[in-house]
Amino acid sequence: MTAADPVTCWHRLADASVLLDGFHTLKHAVRFAAEVPVAVTVDRAATLALADELAPDVRDTLDALLTEVPEPTYRSLVPRPHPTAVAALAVRPPRAAHLEKLAHSPRTAPVIVLDNPRNLGNVGAVIRLAAGFGATGVVTTGTLDPWHPTVVRGGAGLHFATAVERLTVEELPAGPLFALDPEGDDIRGMKLPDDAVLAFGSERSGLSAGLRAHTDHLLSLPMRPQVSSYNLATSVGMTLYHWSTGTAAPL
Repeated sequence: MTAADPVTCWHRLADASVLLDGFHTLKHAVRFAAEVPVAVTVDRAATLALADELAPDVRDTLDALLTEVPEPTYRSLVPRPHPTAVAALAVRPPRAAHLEKLAHSPRTAPVIVLDNPRNLGNVGAVIRLAAGFGATGVVTTGTLDPWHPTVVRGGAGLHFATAVERLTVEELPAGPLFALDPEGDDIRGMKLPDDAVLAFGSERSGLSAGLRAHTDHLLSLPMRPQVSSYNLATSVGMTLYHWSTGTAAPL
C-alpha cells in the first residue's frame, strides 16, 4: 500500500472524522459542502449510475472522490455495511462556526433542542427534519453525541445542512424558549416566532428540571385521549410544520 492508498488514508483519519455511511449520506454531505478526504465503494459503476439517477448535481464530485475496493475491505472499514456499499469520511465542521450560526441575531428559523435524548436513530431523524424545514440547528443536551455514526446515518448526512452541537442548558442560544409538554397550552393557539428555541424532552422522562426552569412557554401538541405520546421525530415535525405556517388559531 502507498501513502495515497484509500484504505491507508481511512485508517489514518477514521478516529477524528465523521463516518458517512451509505450513498445518500455521502450525497447530502457533498451537496452541502462537506470536506470528504476519502470515499470507497464496492461497485464504482453502480454507485455512479445511482448518482446519475438520484443526484446528478453531485455526480462529477463523486466520480472524482470514489475508489473501488473489494467487498471484504469495505466491510472491514464500517461497523454495519450499508445496502449501497458506499462509505466515506468527512471533516466535522468547526464547533465555533456552528455556535456562531446558532447565536446569530436575528435568526430566521428556530433552533431545535433535544433535552437529554436517548435514541440515536431518533436524533438522526430529527436532524433530517430540521434540515428539511431549514431550521437554524439542532442542539442536544446530555451525554449522547449528536455526531455519532448511527445519528449521522439516521440523518442521511444532513448534519452538514444545519448546525448540530451538544450544549448544556445554560449554553442554549438566546431566544424565546418554547418547550413541548403535555401540561402546556395547545400549540395551535400560539404563533411561533422565527427566533424560537423549541425544546423536546427525552423519549422516556420528558423535560429535565433544568430545562423546564429556563422555559418561557410550555406548549402541547393535539392528541387523542388515551394515546400516550408521539415519537420524538413526529413531535418535532408537527411543531416545525406549525411554525412554518406562521399561524395561530383561536381555541
